[in-house]
Amino acid sequence: MAGVKVTKVDWQQLRNCAAHRTREYPGPELVVRRGQTFVFTLELNRPLDSEETLIFTVKTGPQASETLRTKAVFQTSELEVGKSWTATKEAHTGSTLIVSLTSPPDAVIGRYLLSTRISSRRRHSDRKLGRFVLLFNPWCPEDDVFLASEEERQEYVLNDSGIIFRGVEKHIRAQGWNYGQFEEDILNICLSILDRSPSHQDDPATDVSHRHNPIYVSRTISAMVNSNNDRGVLQGQWQGKYGGGTSPLHWRGSVAILHKWFKSRFKPVKYGQCWVFAGVMCTVLRCLGIATRVVSNFNSAHDTDRNLSVDKYVDFFGRTLEDRTEDSMWNFHVWNESWFARQDLGPSYNGWQVLDATPQEESKGMFRCGPASVTAIREGDVHLAHDGPFVFAEVNADYITWLWQEDKSRERVYSDTKKIGRCISTKAVGSDSRVDITGLYKYPEGSRKERLVYSKAVKKLFSVEAPGRRARLRRAGGRGLRRDALLEPATKPSITGKFKMLEPPVLGHDLRLALCLANLTSRARRIRVNLSGATILYTRRPVAEILHESHTVRLGPEEEIKIPIAIPYMQYKQDLTEDKKILLAAMCLVAKGEKLLVEKDITLEDFITIKVLGPAVVGVAVVVEVTVINPLLEKVEDCMLMVEGSGLLQGQLSVDVPSLEPQERASVKFNITPSKSGPRQLQVDLVSPRFPDIKGFVIIHVATAQ
Repeated sequence: MAGVKVTKVDWQQLRNCAAHRTREYPGPELVVRRGQTFVFTLELNRPLDSEETLIFTVKTGPQASETLRTKAVFQTSELEVGKSWTATKEAHTGSTLIVSLTSPPDAVIGRYLLSTRISSRRRHSDRKLGRFVLLFNPWCPEDDVFLASEEERQEYVLNDSGIIFRGVEKHIRAQGWNYGQFEEDILNICLSILDRSPSHQDDPATDVSHRHNPIYVSRTISAMVNSNNDRGVLQGQWQGKYGGGTSPLHWRGSVAILHKWFKSRFKPVKYGQCWVFAGVMCTVLRCLGIATRVVSNFNSAHDTDRNLSVDKYVDFFGRTLEDRTEDSMWNFHVWNESWFARQDLGPSYNGWQVLDATPQEESKGMFRCGPASVTAIREGDVHLAHDGPFVFAEVNADYITWLWQEDKSRERVYSDTKKIGRCISTKAVGSDSRVDITGLYKYPEGSRKERLVYSKAVKKLFSVEAPGRRARLRRAGGRGLRRDALLEPATKPSITGKFKMLEPPVLGHDLRLALCLANLTSRARRIRVNLSGATILYTRRPVAEILHESHTVRLGPEEEIKIPIAIPYMQYKQDLTEDKKILLAAMCLVAKGEKLLVEKDITLEDFITIKVLGPAVVGVAVVVEVTVINPLLEKVEDCMLMVEGSGLLQGQLSVDVPSLEPQERASVKFNITPSKSGPRQLQVDLVSPRFPDIKGFVIIHVATAQ
């Protein structure tokens, strides 16, 4: 009798992709999730006889081996599903076999080769059946990445667009982001990112064997999204100059970045900042099957010496002394959270894990951060892996202001010390609204529980830090356990102050505001007020001074006064960065050495609206109308709309905008033809060389064609 041969393989793409929620991946390879059965059909040149058996081999990565669990050899059997790869004959009709194959829920993820041989006493016949991609499975209860809520799985795994919150604590703005994890080549690029990591270059077989573990995979991605230690995806730039690359604010999503990195043979893409790093990492982890979201922390600390204190040095005008100040407080910082179990720490720390691809500090020799359990951060367990002290400081550090004297001495200045870690935000499940998740990271500021957790974290830092660092920690002092005993607090002054906007701060217009001072005592006070203002980056790094003036005022008993402040547009327009941010400071010098520092971060507002004129249906063109306003008091030419949206148009679309008279409102129309149904995000930016980009987005609900 002739030997048996496989003549045809049908991967049953539609059936499998529907069952595994992988229909959005463009193919042509089969994409399935681990811990779940998939089915394929084999056509043989003749029926199997009773002595012939199907034996399957799956393998992934170089030098695949059963010892490393990157290779498995198994035959159709009734073995218990879940502990190993198994295959079962679903049906057998003549020379046609339907086989169901199940991977274990902790299988290595990646691209596999499946082959079979038909074993009998007479002969062995081998055949490569083809390749498939195996992903993490948040729908599988035995997978470490299992997420119980279907609504959350739809949002954090399958949603290919999202919102990143930026701005300042008092004026949070939503920016659309196209994750695009199902776009052409993105899955292949995400697997390539793992293969370009230093650990894979050093020992590829061992590296691949660790890819069953979401802790390992996410930590690798955290390092590879930035390019500091490797040929990673993005190069950071925070100096406000972006020659030879793209400004971070010009990116509207991850797809163009990942394509550019891949097509340039892994040359780092210029440039990224925190929300770009977070957007790209969200794309990669969702693509690989790990539930991931983007999180924004307002007034985020960068504590370089790990003393849980951001120490800012200023002069008598409240201006930051860059050469003295190593720590910093960013207006906002954006990172990721991914959902998975912490087998290394125990079930108490399962759930959301902080991951940060922005290259700020090294972690065991590489620029990466996390995964750090959000529960561990809230409970002060900063000694647990990975990078707990840095993340804890980002949301809990004290903000201490020092006045640097000419004799090189320093003096504490009274200011808001508890401004770190405000309005920690992420996109709501199933809507575009903002959800405040600060309570997941810390107990209410000033509560007894928060005090106890802070003291616990300090003790953990003392026990885990090296002696040199420990000495610096002691010298720096601390809140509660540390600072009350070791550091003289700033004298609370007899006045209060705050800046108040008299008109909304609009791009292209003069700024009008007032410094409001109040005397808290029954005695008159004479106050020297030194005012300064600067255009800044979102990291609060000053770019150029735009205000420098002094006033001497008299405050009667319990009197309140307003000092008017005006900053003409012509005074700040040349030095305004794309962040559209200005920092104002007032150093108030009262009798008997009292000092009060008042600060205000301002983000300039702009305007853009997007309307879809008619129903959106797959395969049918629909008109989009965008209304913009020239923000300037002068005529502007060479404006353009840059348009992007997964499932709505291929790549990016540029639309010319006619010249705009000063403050003129204009409408521009263009067509899009949706290719995918469901809620889709359309991003539209008004771009001009005369002012920073004005960004907008709209969610379009696309119906399936009848």
